Amino acid sequence: MAHYSIGDLARMTGLSTRTVRFYSDSGLVPVAGRTAGGFRTYDVDGLARLKLVRTLRDLGVDLPTAQRVLAREVSVAEVARTHAEAIDAQMRTLRLRRAVLRVVARNGEVEMVHELARLSEQERQAILDDFFDEVFGGLELEPGFEQGMRSVRVELPDDPTSEQLEAWIELANLVQDPDFRASIRRMSERHQELRAEGADMSGPAPEQREAFGQAIALAREALDSGVDPGSEEAAAIVRRIAETWSTALDVPVGPQLARRLEEFGDPRAERYWALIAKINGWPAVPDTTAERAWLVEAMR
Repeated sequence: MAHYSIGDLARMTGLSTRTVRFYSDSGLVPVAGRTAGGFRTYDVDGLARLKLVRTLRDLGVDLPTAQRVLAREVSVAEVARTHAEAIDAQMRTLRLRRAVLRVVARNGEVEMVHELARLSEQERQAILDDFFDEVFGGLELEPGFEQGMRSVRVELPDDPTSEQLEAWIELANLVQDPDFRASIRRMSERHQELRAEGADMSGPAPEQREAFGQAIALAREALDSGVDPGSEEAAAIVRRIAETWSTALDVPVGPQLARRLEEFGDPRAERYWALIAKINGWPAVPDTTAERAWLVEAMR
């Protein structure tokens, strides 16, 4: 049977003689014999154990755990699974830190970004629930509408991209903005009034979605063509839009229609949904801020 000296083991494993001696002194690599001069020798089993210890240590396994593996108190598979899970957790933490740093690099806010990034799923949802309580509280809204709004969850991944983290931070700031809350509260109060008058407030009907899409498309064409919102050409576009909207909303063209569109026209409400989609990894919600602004200006 082959016998190896400490120097032999060091050369065959790439470890230093000092490390091999330490493992031997720790009982990880048992001494198989002694030379005539009293020097330690090791057999093939010792070499195999040393190679396993080296591999485990390279993978970040601590020495006590390596000793348990060699003593067959725990299997290599169990150790590998446990350490893989630990590494996964470390990677998630590192990715989150990277995302936080990238956001901080863009906006310069450190404490706020760090605190919002560390919130649990329940804590993130609590921010939205508080928002809903303020903007919907005490009002008799269409049950399906309110339930639908409250049912949407913030599903920020454990390892979000910097874009998702930035979207969450913007959303958290948006729903805590007093001016935005006041705007949505006014919309909710108007929702209650219209519902009391008999209007269907369960959500946009297909024809209303189509009317909105047409209005945005016409506004985009006007923007691309450089149409001045105060021009006669813009007035003609507004009349065309108003006719479609009056049919979809069952409201005559005129001040009443303009008021209805203005009451529910805060572009930040659309931004809310765009941010939710980005956070949750849903298909992107088109940004129609410029088109809305053009329409508001043209309708004045």
